[in-house]
Amino acid sequence: MAIIVNLDVMMARRKISLNELSKQVGLTNVNLSILKNGKAKGVRFETLESICRVLDCQPGDILEYRKEPEAPSPETSL
Repeated sequence: MAIIVNLDVMMARRKISLNELSKQVGLTNVNLSILKNGKAKGVRFETLESICRVLDCQPGDILEYRKEPEAPSPETSL
């Protein structure tokens, strides 16, 4: 996936545990862990706003876009 979640990086910078962040944001540890590990299919703006408020950061500090390399077309592999 081209969207990278850097939540673990921001948590380390702010020295906050998953348990503490989940309490302050109002999400379960499981749901926050899914987001942190990049397994989430999406995130609500309300959730992103709460995380940014607690971690005192911007959404771009948590979410990053990385262009994926394009697969070679079958025609160019001949």
